Amino acid sequence: MDPIHAPTGTGVLEIAQIIQLSVAPVFLLAGIGAFLNVCVGRLSRIVDRARAIEQLIPGSRGAEHDRLVAEIRALDKRMGLVSWAIFMSVLSAILVCVLIMTLFAATFLGAQFATVVALLFIASMFATGVGFAIFLIETRLGSRSVRIAGDVFEHQPDE
Repeated sequence: MDPIHAPTGTGVLEIAQIIQLSVAPVFLLAGIGAFLNVCVGRLSRIVDRARAIEQLIPGSRGAEHDRLVAEIRALDKRMGLVSWAIFMSVLSAILVCVLIMTLFAATFLGAQFATVVALLFIASMFATGVGFAIFLIETRLGSRSVRIAGDVFEHQPDE
């Protein structure tokens, strides 16, 4: 038996080539993981702020109450957006994992899965792009919702 080839007919060199092809998608997974870490951290901060606001609402009245309710509504919308960004990123990561498995399966089965591999990569990039776009919308909403009122800058302390 040829020492380079496994009993199934798939050689060690072929497997090494598949692993080399899989390295790029694995780096993509690392990038998606880093983005997920950012999203989860942001979601955690939004949830913490929403819980703090929630406790203030029952004791508030008038304009302050209206401001707190508006802020918690914005936070709720932001939580939904970050959750969707997380969903799309996890979907992208799953598609990359399926892509890597397909690369290996194609070699072991001797099948031509080039179209499937290309479609999986395109779908993964689409999901990643949508996740980034949703995250961009959330960050814009977040930066708009923390605008400092003009009267804060004009307020003079009592002397």
